[in-house]
Amino acid sequence: MTAADELVSHDGQPSANPQPVVHSARPVSLSRGRRDNTVLILAVLGYSVLSLIALAVGVYLLSFLGGGAFIVAGILAVIPLIIVLIGIRWIDRWEPEPRGALVFAFLWGAAASVAIALIFDLGVQIIAAAVGVGDGFWVTFFGLVVQAPIVEEVGKGFGLLVLFWAIRRQFDGPVDGVVYGAMIAVGFAFTENVQYFGIALAESQVPGDVGEIFVMRGLMSPFAHVMFTACTGLVMGFASRRASPGGMIGWWLLGLLPAIALHAFWNASALFVTNFYAYYFTVQVPLFIIGFVIVFFLRGQERTLTRRHLQEYADAGWFTQQEVALLSTGQGRRAAAAWARSHGIGDAFDEFARSATRLAFARHRIVLGRDVAAATYDEAVMLERVVANRSRMEGQRGARI
Repeated sequence: MTAADELVSHDGQPSANPQPVVHSARPVSLSRGRRDNTVLILAVLGYSVLSLIALAVGVYLLSFLGGGAFIVAGILAVIPLIIVLIGIRWIDRWEPEPRGALVFAFLWGAAASVAIALIFDLGVQIIAAAVGVGDGFWVTFFGLVVQAPIVEEVGKGFGLLVLFWAIRRQFDGPVDGVVYGAMIAVGFAFTENVQYFGIALAESQVPGDVGEIFVMRGLMSPFAHVMFTACTGLVMGFASRRASPGGMIGWWLLGLLPAIALHAFWNASALFVTNFYAYYFTVQVPLFIIGFVIVFFLRGQERTLTRRHLQEYADAGWFTQQEVALLSTGQGRRAAAAWARSHGIGDAFDEFARSATRLAFARHRIVLGRDVAAATYDEAVMLERVVANRSRMEGQRGARI
Protein backbone atom coordinates (compact mmCIF):
# COMPACT_ATOMS: atom_id res chain seq x y z
CA MET A 1 0.00 0.00 0.00
CA THR A 2 1.37 3.43 -0.93
CA ALA A 3 1.35 6.54 1.20
CA ALA A 4 -1.28 8.07 -1.05
CA ASP A 5 -3.50 5.02 -0.71
CA GLU A 6 -3.45 5.51 3.06
CA LEU A 7 -5.21 8.84 2.64
CA VAL A 8 -8.47 6.90 2.35
CA SER A 9 -9.45 5.01 5.47
CA HIS A 10 -11.11 1.60 5.56
CA ASP A 11 -14.57 3.17 5.82
CA GLY A 12 -14.13 5.34 2.74
CA GLN A 13 -13.52 8.59 4.64
CA PRO A 14 -10.29 10.62 4.48
CA SER A 15 -7.82 9.34 7.03
CA ALA A 16 -6.90 11.59 9.93
CA ASN A 17 -4.09 14.07 9.61
CA PRO A 18 -1.45 12.86 12.11
CA GLN A 19 -0.57 16.51 12.83
CA PRO A 20 -3.87 18.36 12.24
CA VAL A 21 -3.87 21.57 10.21
CA VAL A 22 -0.19 22.40 10.83
CA HIS A 23 1.48 19.99 8.42
CA SER A 24 1.26 16.49 7.03
CA ALA A 25 3.78 13.73 7.60
CA ARG A 26 2.52 11.85 4.55
CA PRO A 27 4.79 12.18 1.51
CA VAL A 28 3.40 11.74 -2.00
CA SER A 29 4.96 8.51 -3.21
CA LEU A 30 2.82 7.70 -6.24
CA SER A 31 4.71 8.25 -9.47
CA ARG A 32 2.93 9.24 -12.65
CA GLY A 33 5.91 10.69 -14.50
CA ARG A 34 5.53 8.44 -17.51
CA ARG A 35 1.90 9.42 -17.99
CA ASP A 36 2.76 13.10 -17.50
CA ASN A 37 5.44 12.84 -20.20
CA THR A 38 2.97 11.19 -22.55
CA VAL A 39 0.42 13.96 -21.98
CA LEU A 40 3.12 16.57 -22.60
CA ILE A 41 4.16 14.96 -25.88
CA LEU A 42 0.54 14.70 -27.05
CA ALA A 43 -0.08 18.31 -26.04
CA VAL A 44 2.90 19.53 -28.06
CA LEU A 45 1.75 17.53 -31.08
CA GLY A 46 -1.81 18.79 -30.69
CA TYR A 47 -0.79 22.43 -30.42
CA SER A 48 1.53 22.06 -33.39
CA VAL A 49 -1.18 20.58 -35.61
CA LEU A 50 -3.75 23.17 -34.51
CA SER A 51 -1.28 25.99 -35.11
CA LEU A 52 -0.68 24.79 -38.66
CA ILE A 53 -4.42 24.55 -39.28
CA ALA A 54 -4.91 28.04 -37.81
CA LEU A 55 -2.21 29.37 -40.13
CA ALA A 56 -3.91 27.76 -43.13
CA VAL A 57 -7.31 29.19 -42.15
CA GLY A 58 -5.75 32.62 -41.63
CA VAL A 59 -4.08 32.52 -45.05
CA TYR A 60 -7.38 31.47 -46.62
CA LEU A 61 -9.27 34.37 -45.03
CA LEU A 62 -6.52 36.85 -45.89
CA SER A 63 -6.52 35.82 -49.56
CA PHE A 64 -10.32 35.73 -49.67
CA LEU A 65 -11.01 39.04 -47.93
CA GLY A 66 -7.94 41.07 -48.74
CA GLY A 67 -5.48 42.60 -46.30
CA GLY A 68 -7.45 45.71 -45.30
CA ALA A 69 -10.79 43.98 -44.72
CA PHE A 70 -9.04 41.12 -42.91
CA ILE A 71 -7.37 43.45 -40.43
CA VAL A 72 -10.45 45.61 -39.76
CA ALA A 73 -12.69 42.54 -39.47
CA GLY A 74 -10.23 40.99 -37.03
CA ILE A 75 -10.32 44.09 -34.85
CA LEU A 76 -14.12 44.14 -34.89
CA ALA A 77 -14.25 40.41 -34.06
CA VAL A 78 -12.15 40.97 -30.94
CA ILE A 79 -14.98 42.94 -29.30
CA PRO A 80 -17.53 40.07 -29.08
CA LEU A 81 -14.63 37.75 -28.25
CA ILE A 82 -13.80 39.80 -25.15
CA ILE A 83 -17.46 39.93 -24.12
CA VAL A 84 -17.77 36.14 -24.25
CA LEU A 85 -14.41 35.51 -22.56
CA ILE A 86 -15.54 37.65 -19.62
CA GLY A 87 -18.66 35.49 -19.36
CA ILE A 88 -16.63 32.27 -19.53
CA ARG A 89 -14.29 33.52 -16.83
CA TRP A 90 -17.30 34.15 -14.58
CA ILE A 91 -18.52 30.60 -15.15
CA ASP A 92 -15.05 29.13 -14.55
CA ARG A 93 -14.08 31.11 -11.46
CA TRP A 94 -14.85 28.48 -8.82
CA GLU A 95 -12.70 25.64 -10.14
CA PRO A 96 -10.63 27.13 -12.99
CA GLU A 97 -9.72 24.77 -15.80
CA PRO A 98 -6.07 24.45 -16.89
CA ARG A 99 -5.10 27.34 -19.13
CA GLY A 100 -3.44 25.02 -21.60
CA ALA A 101 -6.68 23.11 -22.05
CA LEU A 102 -8.65 26.33 -22.52
CA VAL A 103 -6.19 27.55 -25.16
CA PHE A 104 -6.44 24.18 -26.92
CA ALA A 105 -10.24 24.46 -26.88
CA PHE A 106 -10.12 27.96 -28.36
CA LEU A 107 -7.69 26.91 -31.09
CA TRP A 108 -9.82 23.89 -31.92
CA GLY A 109 -12.84 26.12 -32.40
CA ALA A 110 -11.02 28.86 -34.29
CA ALA A 111 -9.05 26.51 -36.56
CA ALA A 112 -9.96 22.81 -36.64
CA SER A 113 -13.75 23.13 -36.53
CA VAL A 114 -13.66 25.95 -39.08
CA ALA A 115 -11.44 23.87 -41.38
CA ILE A 116 -13.84 20.93 -41.08
CA ALA A 117 -16.77 23.14 -42.05
CA LEU A 118 -14.90 24.73 -44.97
CA ILE A 119 -13.69 21.39 -46.35
CA PHE A 120 -17.14 19.83 -46.07
CA ASP A 121 -18.74 22.85 -47.74
CA LEU A 122 -16.22 22.67 -50.57
CA GLY A 123 -17.03 19.00 -51.07
CA VAL A 124 -20.76 19.74 -51.19
CA GLN A 125 -20.20 22.49 -53.76
CA ILE A 126 -18.11 20.19 -55.95
CA ILE A 127 -20.76 17.46 -55.82
CA ALA A 128 -23.56 19.97 -56.48
CA ALA A 129 -21.73 21.33 -59.51
CA ALA A 130 -21.05 17.82 -60.81
CA VAL A 131 -24.70 16.76 -60.63
CA GLY A 132 -25.99 20.10 -61.86
CA VAL A 133 -27.75 21.33 -58.72
CA GLY A 134 -28.32 25.08 -58.99
CA ASP A 135 -29.32 27.80 -56.57
CA GLY A 136 -32.79 27.97 -55.09
CA PHE A 137 -34.69 28.24 -51.84
CA TRP A 138 -34.39 24.59 -50.87
CA VAL A 139 -30.68 24.51 -51.66
CA THR A 140 -30.24 27.53 -49.42
CA PHE A 141 -32.48 25.95 -46.79
CA PHE A 142 -30.43 22.75 -46.82
CA GLY A 143 -27.14 24.59 -46.53
CA LEU A 144 -28.27 26.95 -43.79
CA VAL A 145 -30.65 24.87 -41.70
CA VAL A 146 -29.38 21.32 -42.21
CA GLN A 147 -25.77 21.23 -43.36
CA ALA A 148 -24.30 24.08 -41.31
CA PRO A 149 -25.76 23.09 -37.91
CA ILE A 150 -24.80 19.42 -38.30
CA VAL A 151 -21.30 19.93 -39.70
CA GLU A 152 -20.37 22.82 -37.42
CA GLU A 153 -21.67 21.25 -34.21
CA VAL A 154 -20.04 17.91 -35.01
CA GLY A 155 -16.77 19.71 -35.76
CA LYS A 156 -16.91 21.72 -32.54
CA GLY A 157 -18.23 18.81 -30.52
CA PHE A 158 -15.44 16.51 -31.62
CA GLY A 159 -13.04 18.92 -29.94
CA LEU A 160 -14.91 18.28 -26.68
CA LEU A 161 -14.49 14.55 -27.17
CA VAL A 162 -10.75 14.97 -27.78
CA LEU A 163 -10.44 17.07 -24.62
CA PHE A 164 -12.31 14.49 -22.55
CA TRP A 165 -10.02 11.73 -23.77
CA ALA A 166 -6.88 13.82 -23.22
CA ILE A 167 -7.61 15.47 -19.84
CA ARG A 168 -10.26 13.32 -18.28
CA ARG A 169 -9.11 14.23 -14.77
CA GLN A 170 -9.90 17.91 -15.43
CA PHE A 171 -13.14 17.21 -17.32
CA ASP A 172 -15.23 16.02 -14.40
CA GLY A 173 -18.50 17.90 -14.22
CA PRO A 174 -21.20 19.82 -16.09
CA VAL A 175 -19.59 23.22 -15.48
CA ASP A 176 -16.34 21.91 -16.99
CA GLY A 177 -18.26 20.73 -20.03
CA VAL A 178 -19.94 24.12 -20.42
CA VAL A 179 -16.62 25.95 -20.09
CA TYR A 180 -14.79 23.79 -22.64
CA GLY A 181 -17.75 23.89 -25.02
CA ALA A 182 -17.95 27.67 -24.67
CA MET A 183 -14.23 28.09 -25.37
CA ILE A 184 -14.48 25.99 -28.53
CA ALA A 185 -17.57 27.92 -29.60
CA VAL A 186 -16.06 31.36 -29.01
CA GLY A 187 -13.05 30.33 -31.09
CA PHE A 188 -15.31 29.27 -33.94
CA ALA A 189 -17.41 32.42 -33.62
CA PHE A 190 -14.30 34.59 -33.70
CA THR A 191 -13.13 33.16 -37.03
CA GLU A 192 -16.65 33.21 -38.43
CA ASN A 193 -17.06 36.85 -37.39
CA VAL A 194 -13.83 37.76 -39.17
CA GLN A 195 -15.29 36.18 -42.31
CA TYR A 196 -18.71 37.84 -41.99
CA PHE A 197 -17.37 41.26 -41.06
CA GLY A 198 -14.76 41.05 -43.81
CA ILE A 199 -17.34 40.19 -46.47
CA ALA A 200 -19.57 43.01 -45.25
CA LEU A 201 -16.68 45.46 -45.49
CA ALA A 202 -15.80 44.28 -48.99
CA GLU A 203 -19.36 44.29 -50.34
CA SER A 204 -21.13 47.10 -48.51
CA GLN A 205 -21.91 50.31 -50.28
CA VAL A 206 -22.65 52.32 -47.13
CA PRO A 207 -21.01 52.09 -43.67
CA GLY A 208 -24.39 51.40 -42.06
CA ASP A 209 -24.49 47.91 -43.58
CA VAL A 210 -21.34 46.89 -41.72
CA GLY A 211 -22.59 48.52 -38.55
CA GLU A 212 -25.86 46.57 -38.61
CA ILE A 213 -24.10 43.24 -39.10
CA PHE A 214 -21.69 44.09 -36.29
CA VAL A 215 -24.55 44.96 -33.92
CA MET A 216 -26.51 41.81 -34.79
CA ARG A 217 -23.57 39.37 -34.61
CA GLY A 218 -21.11 41.10 -32.33
CA LEU A 219 -23.31 42.77 -29.73
CA MET A 220 -26.73 41.10 -29.81
CA SER A 221 -25.74 37.48 -30.34
CA PRO A 222 -22.12 36.94 -29.25
CA PHE A 223 -23.26 33.97 -27.14
CA ALA A 224 -25.20 32.19 -29.90
CA HIS A 225 -22.52 29.62 -30.78
CA VAL A 226 -21.63 29.35 -27.10
CA MET A 227 -25.20 28.38 -26.26
CA PHE A 228 -25.25 25.71 -28.98
CA THR A 229 -21.99 23.95 -28.16
CA ALA A 230 -22.44 24.38 -24.41
CA CYS A 231 -25.39 21.97 -24.72
CA THR A 232 -23.02 19.25 -25.93
CA GLY A 233 -20.56 20.11 -23.18
CA LEU A 234 -23.29 20.09 -20.54
CA VAL A 235 -24.45 16.58 -21.43
CA MET A 236 -20.86 15.32 -21.60
CA GLY A 237 -20.08 17.02 -18.29
CA PHE A 238 -22.93 15.26 -16.48
CA ALA A 239 -21.82 11.96 -18.01
CA SER A 240 -18.12 12.53 -17.31
CA ARG A 241 -18.40 11.47 -13.69
CA ARG A 242 -19.36 7.93 -14.66
CA ALA A 243 -18.77 7.37 -18.39
CA SER A 244 -15.76 5.48 -19.71
CA PRO A 245 -13.72 6.94 -22.59
CA GLY A 246 -15.53 4.69 -25.05
CA GLY A 247 -18.91 5.14 -23.42
CA MET A 248 -18.62 8.92 -23.73
CA ILE A 249 -19.14 8.62 -27.49
CA GLY A 250 -22.80 7.80 -26.94
CA TRP A 251 -23.24 10.76 -24.58
CA TRP A 252 -21.43 12.97 -27.08
CA LEU A 253 -23.91 12.00 -29.79
CA LEU A 254 -26.77 12.68 -27.39
CA GLY A 255 -25.35 16.09 -26.55
CA LEU A 256 -25.10 16.98 -30.23
CA LEU A 257 -28.89 16.75 -30.64
CA PRO A 258 -29.88 19.89 -28.68
CA ALA A 259 -26.84 21.75 -30.06
CA ILE A 260 -27.82 21.00 -33.65
CA ALA A 261 -31.50 21.73 -32.99
CA LEU A 262 -30.81 25.14 -31.43
CA HIS A 263 -28.33 25.98 -34.19
CA ALA A 264 -30.83 25.03 -36.90
CA PHE A 265 -33.57 27.01 -35.14
CA TRP A 266 -31.32 30.07 -35.05
CA ASN A 267 -30.27 29.79 -38.70
CA ALA A 268 -33.84 29.24 -39.86
CA SER A 269 -34.75 32.68 -38.56
CA ALA A 270 -32.73 34.17 -41.44
CA LEU A 271 -35.15 32.56 -43.90
CA PHE A 272 -38.50 32.73 -42.15
CA VAL A 273 -38.37 35.66 -39.73
CA THR A 274 -39.24 39.07 -41.15
CA ASN A 275 -38.67 41.05 -37.95
CA PHE A 276 -35.36 39.88 -36.52
CA TYR A 277 -35.43 42.16 -33.49
CA ALA A 278 -38.89 40.98 -32.41
CA TYR A 279 -37.77 37.37 -32.83
CA TYR A 280 -34.58 38.05 -30.92
CA PHE A 281 -36.26 39.54 -27.86
CA THR A 282 -39.17 37.08 -27.75
CA VAL A 283 -37.24 33.86 -28.45
CA GLN A 284 -33.47 34.18 -28.17
CA VAL A 285 -33.33 36.38 -25.07
CA PRO A 286 -35.54 33.99 -23.03
CA LEU A 287 -33.37 31.05 -24.20
CA PHE A 288 -30.26 32.91 -23.08
CA ILE A 289 -31.84 33.65 -19.70
CA ILE A 290 -32.69 29.96 -19.27
CA GLY A 291 -29.08 29.09 -20.07
CA PHE A 292 -27.83 31.63 -17.53
CA VAL A 293 -30.11 30.22 -14.83
CA ILE A 294 -28.84 26.69 -15.52
CA VAL A 295 -25.22 27.80 -15.25
CA PHE A 296 -25.94 29.77 -12.08
CA PHE A 297 -27.54 26.68 -10.54
CA LEU A 298 -24.58 24.49 -11.55
CA ARG A 299 -22.10 26.91 -10.01
CA GLY A 300 -24.10 26.70 -6.79
CA GLN A 301 -23.77 22.92 -6.91
CA GLU A 302 -19.99 23.27 -7.21
CA ARG A 303 -19.93 25.32 -4.02
CA THR A 304 -22.10 22.75 -2.24
CA LEU A 305 -19.85 19.91 -3.39
CA THR A 306 -16.78 21.82 -2.19
CA ARG A 307 -18.25 22.44 1.26
CA ARG A 308 -19.37 18.84 1.68
CA HIS A 309 -16.01 17.29 0.86
CA LEU A 310 -13.86 19.89 2.61
CA GLN A 311 -15.94 19.24 5.72
CA GLU A 312 -14.88 15.59 5.49
CA TYR A 313 -11.25 16.68 5.52
CA ALA A 314 -11.93 19.11 8.35
CA ASP A 315 -13.37 16.26 10.39
CA ALA A 316 -10.11 14.40 9.79
CA GLY A 317 -8.00 17.40 10.85
CA TRP A 318 -6.81 18.72 7.50
CA PHE A 319 -8.78 22.01 7.68
CA THR A 320 -10.23 24.21 10.38
CA GLN A 321 -13.94 24.96 10.41
CA GLN A 322 -13.16 28.60 9.66
CA GLU A 323 -11.20 27.57 6.54
CA VAL A 324 -14.10 25.43 5.32
CA ALA A 325 -16.49 28.35 5.75
CA LEU A 326 -14.18 30.73 3.89
CA LEU A 327 -13.38 28.34 1.05
CA SER A 328 -16.90 27.14 0.30
CA THR A 329 -18.64 30.43 -0.45
CA GLY A 330 -17.89 33.14 -2.96
CA GLN A 331 -18.31 35.85 -0.34
CA GLY A 332 -15.96 34.05 2.03
CA ARG A 333 -13.29 33.64 -0.64
CA ARG A 334 -13.49 37.28 -1.67
CA ALA A 335 -13.17 38.47 1.91
CA ALA A 336 -10.28 36.10 2.61
CA ALA A 337 -8.51 37.03 -0.63
CA ALA A 338 -8.82 40.75 0.18
CA TRP A 339 -7.42 40.16 3.65
CA ALA A 340 -4.59 38.03 2.24
CA ARG A 341 -3.62 40.69 -0.30
CA SER A 342 -3.59 43.35 2.41
CA HIS A 343 -1.09 41.19 4.34
CA GLY A 344 1.12 40.40 1.35
CA ILE A 345 0.08 36.74 1.02
CA GLY A 346 -2.45 37.03 -1.80
CA ASP A 347 -0.68 34.64 -4.18
CA ALA A 348 -0.26 32.00 -1.50
CA PHE A 349 -3.95 32.23 -0.57
CA ASP A 350 -5.06 31.98 -4.20
CA GLU A 351 -3.04 28.79 -4.61
CA PHE A 352 -4.34 27.51 -1.27
CA ALA A 353 -7.95 28.06 -2.40
CA ARG A 354 -7.36 26.44 -5.82
CA SER A 355 -5.70 23.42 -4.25
CA ALA A 356 -8.51 23.03 -1.71
CA THR A 357 -11.15 23.18 -4.45
CA ARG A 358 -9.32 20.64 -6.61
CA LEU A 359 -8.94 18.46 -3.52
CA ALA A 360 -12.72 18.50 -3.03
CA PHE A 361 -13.29 17.51 -6.66
CA ALA A 362 -10.68 14.74 -6.46
CA ARG A 363 -12.53 13.50 -3.38
CA HIS A 364 -15.78 13.53 -5.33
CA ARG A 365 -14.25 11.32 -8.03
CA ILE A 366 -13.11 8.88 -5.32
CA VAL A 367 -16.60 8.79 -3.81
CA LEU A 368 -18.11 8.12 -7.25
CA GLY A 369 -15.54 5.41 -7.92
CA ARG A 370 -14.32 7.11 -11.10
CA ASP A 371 -10.66 6.57 -12.01
CA VAL A 372 -9.88 6.02 -8.34
CA ALA A 373 -6.13 5.50 -8.75
CA ALA A 374 -5.65 8.86 -10.48
CA ALA A 375 -8.10 10.58 -8.12
CA THR A 376 -6.27 9.20 -5.08
CA TYR A 377 -2.99 10.46 -6.50
CA ASP A 378 -4.54 13.90 -7.08
CA GLU A 379 -5.90 13.86 -3.54
CA ALA A 380 -2.43 13.26 -2.11
CA VAL A 381 -0.88 15.99 -4.27
CA MET A 382 -3.57 18.52 -3.36
CA LEU A 383 -3.25 17.76 0.35
CA GLU A 384 0.48 18.38 0.13
CA ARG A 385 -0.15 21.67 -1.70
CA VAL A 386 -2.75 22.75 0.83
CA VAL A 387 -0.32 22.12 3.68
CA ALA A 388 2.58 23.78 1.84
CA ASN A 389 0.57 26.89 0.96
CA ARG A 390 -0.79 27.20 4.48
CA SER A 391 2.80 27.11 5.76
CA ARG A 392 3.79 29.58 3.06
CA MET A 393 1.05 32.00 4.14
CA GLU A 394 2.08 31.71 7.78
CA GLY A 395 5.74 32.21 6.92
CA GLN A 396 5.19 35.20 4.64
CA ARG A 397 2.84 36.86 7.08
CA GLY A 398 5.27 36.27 9.96
CA ALA A 399 8.12 37.76 7.97
CA ARG A 400 6.12 40.98 7.51
CA ILE A 401 5.12 41.43 11.12
